[in-house]
Amino acid sequence: MATTVHPPPSRLHAWMLEGLSDMGKGHGHQAPAAKSKAEPEHRGQRWYRVMCLTGVDYFSTLGYQPGIAALAAGLLSPVATVVLVIVTLAGALPVYRRVAEESPHGEGSIAMLERLLSFWKGKLFVLTLLGFAATDFLITITLSAADASTHLVENPHLTSTLHDKQVLITLVLVALLGAVFLKGFLEAIGVAVALVIAYLGLNAVVVTVGLWHVLTEGHVVTDWSSALTAEHGNVFAMVGVSLLIFPKLALGLSGFETGVAVMPHVQGDPDDTEEHPKGRIRDTKKLLTTAALIMSVFLIATSFITTVLIPAKEFEDGGQANGRALAYLAHEYLGSAFGTVYDVSTIAILWFAGASAMAGLLNLMPRYLPRYGMAPHWARAVRPMVIVFTLVGFLVTWIFDADVDAQGGAYATGVLVLISSAAIAVTIAARKAGQRNWTIAFAVISAVFLYVTVVNVIERPDGVKIGACFIAGIILVSLLSRLARAFELRVTSVTLDNMAERFVRDMSSRKIRFIANEPDRRDKAEYRDKIEQIRNDNDMPEQEDFVFVEVTVLDPSEFEAGLTVRGDVLHNRYRVLTLESSSIPNALAALLLHVRDSTGRTPHIYFEWTEGSPFTNFLRFFLFGQGEVAPVTREVLREAEPDRARRPRVHTG
Repeated sequence: MATTVHPPPSRLHAWMLEGLSDMGKGHGHQAPAAKSKAEPEHRGQRWYRVMCLTGVDYFSTLGYQPGIAALAAGLLSPVATVVLVIVTLAGALPVYRRVAEESPHGEGSIAMLERLLSFWKGKLFVLTLLGFAATDFLITITLSAADASTHLVENPHLTSTLHDKQVLITLVLVALLGAVFLKGFLEAIGVAVALVIAYLGLNAVVVTVGLWHVLTEGHVVTDWSSALTAEHGNVFAMVGVSLLIFPKLALGLSGFETGVAVMPHVQGDPDDTEEHPKGRIRDTKKLLTTAALIMSVFLIATSFITTVLIPAKEFEDGGQANGRALAYLAHEYLGSAFGTVYDVSTIAILWFAGASAMAGLLNLMPRYLPRYGMAPHWARAVRPMVIVFTLVGFLVTWIFDADVDAQGGAYATGVLVLISSAAIAVTIAARKAGQRNWTIAFAVISAVFLYVTVVNVIERPDGVKIGACFIAGIILVSLLSRLARAFELRVTSVTLDNMAERFVRDMSSRKIRFIANEPDRRDKAEYRDKIEQIRNDNDMPEQEDFVFVEVTVLDPSEFEAGLTVRGDVLHNRYRVLTLESSSIPNALAALLLHVRDSTGRTPHIYFEWTEGSPFTNFLRFFLFGQGEVAPVTREVLREAEPDRARRPRVHTG
């Protein structure tokens, strides 16, 4: 391939692109040839440390989930929460354990569904799912920061000073989160471990004290059960109402998608390989199961104590327990000092809840967009992407005025769409594997999540609207990026078989001339007439000999791929090189540069002009990899080789 000497990068440039990730170059498409299949690569963190990273998102929902449940279900909150826990353990957990097994490189259910579709429809489908993923992850960052600022502003000691500074505080928290990731990923995991241990410990204290008060004040349970029975009658009615209310509690399912998105950071076993990371899969399943069990216990306990110990009016807008039910109990039963410590811990974990979302974005987006040619190469580097996502977080915070409720619909929609897509993906995977019982089970789970998603969309259509904006933005930016990179040389490697190598060696002793030919009947007359046409168009003598080059377009929506060249002698006379690629001009340019580099001689290639409108032909090239072949090949060569003297020659007649 062509190499061009560039001046050494500046220190800032080198720092920004340090550790440029190669995510998205392989994993199911073309595996890097330079790596041995037996080579261990996974030097991540122990699974329980990574659990803390995804847990800052999942566990932080304790800061607001009991209040949401109380507002949505009232006295029925504990029963509705039990339904949520059942759906979590019997639905979401089995789904994502299967996702971890089927897609162990962090792409999640998106990669599983990507395999079902090819060409541009597959790319657009993935971009749509990425739009919902971006909605989920980015809103996680901004909503959690806004909720942290709410807790800070509503602290009794600070409310008079900070009551009108919520937007500014939220922007500062988003900026601080970005700064942590600019510093380094290990630092982010270390902060997450400390925050999760402290937060769960403080919540355990609040729950223990709350249960003690429930036991010592026995009448609160009796009063609650009597009121619940009077309001809903029997258990079946309670369960039925809980099922109807369940979509409003769906935020309690957040964290599973980020759990599989951060899989590449799970250490696994020393003998794990990219192809068979068994240890990573096993430990990720431990991560998901442990997080779900911890959260289930806390959800049931906190919904119970907050429902029976806090007056209903305090949950309403303007009430002291609105959005901070456990903080209310901490201040009420453990004093102002402990309550303030609890507030600080809640603010910290809510602020850092965006860390798992940021990690998910940094793992997910570079696996798709650069590989599709829909993002620049620097999108594989961590620090530039952190800056991009932080700036988008600023924009979202400004648009929604740091309002938690305004962002809740978009957050729930993103979570539910991703869980539903994961459930559908594992249903299809189980069916293909011939696992009838699992297929039925996953199909039922898919139906449940699809129902919840539809109900949520009907009740909160703003979530779909916000998600649609993210999708439209990703698709627009992606297509513009692909258009800007249209003339980029995107062949990652060139491999010639023995016959093709023989053709090149034979031509290297004289002038190397290729004819670009669009294969038709491939009979003797086709090649004879083509040579005659090229000689007449370019006024060349008959003694000049040529080698034909024919490119077959496979999937034109693919951007980067290796190139394999096969040589054949047809009709005992005509030498033909056959290539398969996503783009004819790119394949021809890559072949010419490879021949130049391997022989030290400048190759020539001959075309005939393409008939039709140049604009139409360019669109054919952009979408289908063919069209305006001659000028595009020349432009690709010009981009790849700035030195005109070393550039292969393109002739068109």
